[in-house]
Amino acid sequence: MAKLRRNHDKTSGGGLLSKSVVFAGIIGLLAYLFTMFNGGGINESIVDEKDEVQKIELKFEGSDYILPTDFFPTSNTGQIIKHSYYAISYNEEHEQPEWVAYELTKESIRVKNVGRTNDFRPDPKVSKASAVKNDYRGSGYDRGHLVPAGDMAFDEKAMSETFYYSNMSPQIRNFNSGIWRQLEESVRDWAWDNKHLYVISGPVLTRGILDKIGSNNVSVPEAYYKVILDYTQPSLKGIAFLMPNEIGTLPMMDYALSIDEIEEITGIDFFPQIDVEEQARLESKYDVRSWRVDGNKERARIEKALQLKNK
Repeated sequence: MAKLRRNHDKTSGGGLLSKSVVFAGIIGLLAYLFTMFNGGGINESIVDEKDEVQKIELKFEGSDYILPTDFFPTSNTGQIIKHSYYAISYNEEHEQPEWVAYELTKESIRVKNVGRTNDFRPDPKVSKASAVKNDYRGSGYDRGHLVPAGDMAFDEKAMSETFYYSNMSPQIRNFNSGIWRQLEESVRDWAWDNKHLYVISGPVLTRGILDKIGSNNVSVPEAYYKVILDYTQPSLKGIAFLMPNEIGTLPMMDYALSIDEIEEITGIDFFPQIDVEEQARLESKYDVRSWRVDGNKERARIEKALQLKNK
């Protein structure tokens, strides 16, 4: 596990809940909510005192939303770019992010979806310019979203910003539309189940670059990772995945790893703000039983993948 940069005092229950024991019942939940989003959380919070479960209401306009920074990973590049609903740590050498980070909630999923914009374009916030359309044209690789458009379908601006080339990475087509897509859809299921998730995704840039494409020499990674944190429970839970950039024929949970293992591979400390003891527990273990998988979708995906492999 990577060394922590900051620790929080912990009195009971978990590192991020150090203040929650001050009050009982609902007051404790309210204190927990303020602790979680101190200095960069959601600015519109509603706690229903009639319910035992905390509820957070997002306003889906860019001017009203504050990107939560509570769980930003460390950056190996020093170039962190914030868009309205997600952030990236951009790697100029590889012309793509080393990570993207954002919040996914049940509230954002349940609203009516906006249409897919498909307005691919360079990201003006990248200091030395991002990749461009011609880098991918004729390459044989998909422009793979790292923040999925489907996760940002609650708002037109949110959707549009996923089409910056700074959010793209070259993916094999039947990886992008196969196992990676199943994982993205599963994360949305888990956000529905758990109400609030923090999601971090990225290419593995520390080893095994398969190719370079375009005049900007965009790297084609050999693998991708995704880290998921459920931060609404008294005891945090998380899971991580590492998937090779190829047609995936295995069950999705065969790609699951601990967060510690992804940190070792990428050199990124994913949750440096979490108490050291809580982080040790969270990042060293995972339980696949806590994350449901749609068996019908998985069987259909594997069947198609095997057909493609055998062609």
